[in-house]
Amino acid sequence: MNIIRRIILLFIGVCLLSIGIVLTIHSGAGASPWDVFHLGMVNVTGLTIGRISQLAGVVILIIAAFFKEYPGWGTIFNTYFIGYFIDVIRSKQLIPFAATTWQMWAMLFFGILFTGWGTCLYLLACLGSGPRDSLMLGLIKKFHQPVWKIRLVIETTAMMIGYFLGGLIGIGTVLTAILIGFAVQSGFFLTRKKASEIRHRVIWDDYKAYISYSRRATKKTDNLREEL
Repeated sequence: MNIIRRIILLFIGVCLLSIGIVLTIHSGAGASPWDVFHLGMVNVTGLTIGRISQLAGVVILIIAAFFKEYPGWGTIFNTYFIGYFIDVIRSKQLIPFAATTWQMWAMLFFGILFTGWGTCLYLLACLGSGPRDSLMLGLIKKFHQPVWKIRLVIETTAMMIGYFLGGLIGIGTVLTAILIGFAVQSGFFLTRKKASEIRHRVIWDDYKAYISYSRRATKKTDNLREEL
C-alpha cells in the first residue's frame, strides 16, 4: 500500500472516529468509557473535550513508551486531529443533541458503528496505533494477559475516574464497551482485511532507516573520494 493511500485511510478513519464520538456523547445515553473520563476532566479543568483528549493522548503515549510501545506518524495524527475534529463538530453544532428517544438510540447506534469503522480504517493505514491502543498493547506484552482483561482494566479505570469527576455515564457506556469490538470487526469484514495482518510502521523505524541511509551515503561518498 503506497503512502498516499495510507494517509487517505488514516484521514477518513480519524474523521469517522470523531463523528462517532460526538454522536455517542450527544445521544445522551452515556459516553464511551474513555469519553466519560474526558468529560469528567472537562468538568474539572474547563477545557474543551477535544483539548482534553489531546492532552490525555500525550500523557498516555509517554506511559506507553515506558512499555516499549512507540508512536508512528499516524499516532501523532490521531492524537491531535481526533480532538481537533471533535471540537470543530461541537463548536459548529454540526451534530445536534438527541431530542427524542428514537434519536437517542439512532445516534448511539451510528456512534458505535462509526467509531468501530473509523478505528478499523486508521489501523489499516499501518502508520501506528492510537495512544490508548498503544498503552493496551504495551500492558499486554508486560503482563502477558489477554486483550479483553487488559482492555477491561484500562477502560474501567478511566470510566470510574471520569464518573467521580462528573462524566456522562449510562446505558450507552455499557453498550459501547460491549459492542465496539463487534463494530471494529465489521469494518475488517467489509474491507476484507484481517487485524492479524496489520504491521505498523513507527517513527523509530523511520529513524533507523534514516541512520542506515546516512551511513550508506557517507560510505559511498568516502569511496568516491578515495577513487579520485
